[in-house]
Amino acid sequence: MSTAHLELTGVGISFPTDKGLFCALKDVNLKIAKGEFVSLIGHSGCGKSTVLNIVAGLYQATTGGVILDNREVNAPGPERAVVFQNHSLLPWLSCYQNIELAVRQVFKNSKSKTEMREWIEHNLDLVHMSHARHKRPSEISGGMKQRIGIARALAMQPKVLLMDEPFGALDALTRAHLQDSLMEIHADLGNTVIMITHDVDEAVLLSDRIIMMSNGPSATVGEILQVELPRPRERMALAHDSRYHEYRAAVLEFLYQKQHRPAA
Repeated sequence: MSTAHLELTGVGISFPTDKGLFCALKDVNLKIAKGEFVSLIGHSGCGKSTVLNIVAGLYQATTGGVILDNREVNAPGPERAVVFQNHSLLPWLSCYQNIELAVRQVFKNSKSKTEMREWIEHNLDLVHMSHARHKRPSEISGGMKQRIGIARALAMQPKVLLMDEPFGALDALTRAHLQDSLMEIHADLGNTVIMITHDVDEAVLLSDRIIMMSNGPSATVGEILQVELPRPRERMALAHDSRYHEYRAAVLEFLYQKQHRPAA
């Protein structure tokens, strides 16, 4: 792998509770190359979202730190765009206006009004949502809302796209369509993606590497699986690929044998 584009070194975080400090993460070390697609997987409470929030700058690590392109991450910034499971669209704005809000914030001093309009339209095209540009979130489906959320994030031209279970609330068919769209977008843009998922098949289908987290408290990186399946990846072809099933089995073994599901 080339020099790390994004690097987490000795990252740990503790939160105050009534019973004293709770150590959520401990000694997380990770190097991610430019253009790499990485998934974080693990049981609930293993600190996946906490890792993502630290990279996003929403949380400050108690120990260690995050470096992106040789600069320390210590606050949110447009070079790290987040797509949450909940689309977080503003309901009173149209799809176009929701993307426009982010574009104006990031490019107000570098793009003209015409350039901004063309850039918004380009990103609507990228997620196949140009037809719904004037609709409000209440007028479109859950999958369409997530497409707009992804377009809004991509329109910021982030160095790193952070996705926290972006398809978790969607039905299986919609989820599959969006996974395929995400693979197309990643192939076109070559952006760095870190995605949290609970879905083993999704992780193997989309990722270059799967980061398997140990259970909390004091969760950390348990194992890292390199997924050496050629791209572009075809869902139906992979169904008959023995390597796909080997990768899938390796993740399942980690989750259900090496890391027993924590008690509810």
